[in-house]
Parts: sequence; C-alpha cells; structure tokens
Amino acid sequence: MSYENDPLYRLRHALTGLALALLVSALMAALLGRWIGDAMADTYTARVTAYGLLLLYVVVGAVVLFVRVARHETRPVSAGRVALWVLSLWLWPALFTRSKTSRTPPPAE
Repeated sequence: MSYENDPLYRLRHALTGLALALLVSALMAALLGRWIGDAMADTYTARVTAYGLLLLYVVVGAVVLFVRVARHETRPVSAGRVALWVLSLWLWPALFTRSKTSRTPPPAE
C-alpha cells in the first residue's frame, strides 16, 4: 500500500510534533496557571481561570501553527524539533507580526 498520496501521512511529522508539543504545553499551562492564580488571588477559581486562559491560548496557537507551518514540516520528530514546536506554541503571535513586516512593500521614493 502506498502512502505518498495520503495527506495525513505526509503531515505525520507535523502532527506528531504538534501533539507532543501540545501535551508539554498543557502541563506548562497547568504550572503557570497555578503560579499566576496563587499570585493574583490564591483561590481555586483564580488558578482554574488562569489555567483555562493559558490552555485556550496554547490550543489556538496549535491551530494557527498547524495551518500556517505544518504543511512545510518534513523533518522527523526529535527532542529539538518538539522543543521548537513548544516554543512556537507559546510565541505564535509572532507569526503574524513577522508575516506583516515581510509582506509590506518598501516605501516609494
């Protein structure tokens, strides 16, 4: 059976890397949510709210990253690649600032 035409097979490296990065980021969001919640109000509600917002941020980042970057990902999954995906999940708004500056035409003289 040939997998070359299967789009999920072609995206296997990106899907695996993104899933692992999302798992690590969910754990990071739990720790950050606890620290932020404790610093703000030291209540369970504050911790859950902080965790929920951080988790939403990371999941939105995963979707944005997958749509914008995943189709170009062809390298096998490694610890370094997963670390890059984790970093990218937390810094995903930078994708928009970089793409806007690179698409801006040079000023006319």
